[in-house]
Amino acid sequence: METLINRSDGRDDGEHWTENYEELPGGAGISIILESTTQEGVGPRLHRHPYAETFVIRRGWATFTVGTDEVVGHAGQVLVVPADTAHRFRTGPDGYEGVHIHASDRFVTEWLE
Repeated sequence: METLINRSDGRDDGEHWTENYEELPGGAGISIILESTTQEGVGPRLHRHPYAETFVIRRGWATFTVGTDEVVGHAGQVLVVPADTAHRFRTGPDGYEGVHIHASDRFVTEWLE
C-alpha cells in the first residue's frame, strides 16, 4: 500500500507547495489543502463545512473571519474553525503559507458568498 505522497510538481522540498489532497492513503480520514502565496489579499470567499477545519500557519499571516469574529493568525499559530461555522481569510502583505486540515476524507463546502 502506498502511504507516501510526493509533490506533483516534482520538487523535493516543502517550499511554495500549493495543492489539495482528498482521500489520503492509509484511511487517514482527513483531507488537506496546502496553501502558499506571496500575494496580499488572497483567500477564499465566505464558506462553511459540516466538520472542523484546522489551519497550521507556517509563514506570514492572514486575517480570518470566523463566525462574527476577526482573528489575525500568524506563523507558528494554529487556528481551529468549528464545524458549521462560516469563515474566510485574506493574506497579509508578506503572503501566507499554511496547511489546512479538513476533518473529513473529502471536501464538503457550502459557499455563502
